Amino acid sequence: MGCSRYVITEPEKPHFLTCTVLEWLPRLTRPALVNMLLDCWRYQQANQGLSLYGYVVLKTHLHFVDQAPDLSKCVSGFKSFTARRIIDQLHDHGAGRVLD
Repeated sequence: MGCSRYVITEPEKPHFLTCTVLEWLPRLTRPALVNMLLDCWRYQQANQGLSLYGYVVLKTHLHFVDQAPDLSKCVSGFKSFTARRIIDQLHDHGAGRVLD
């Protein structure tokens, strides 16, 4: 069993989290990409007990306050799922060069 990179010491409390785009490049400027983030949070709210109290999405990063029974699993899933979908979306729309 692998270990989580996200250590949640008080899972019963909300947590303020930040995720950044690699090298702080402005990739979160397209509405379709931001909608992928929102879709993932909606899924986690419906299926993983995520409570999302607030968020802000900026060009290079995002901040959010959330809580879940297994928050480390939610954060890990959120980051890996959305990263994969964003990369695929950029490739599908001929913007793969921005990933170099």
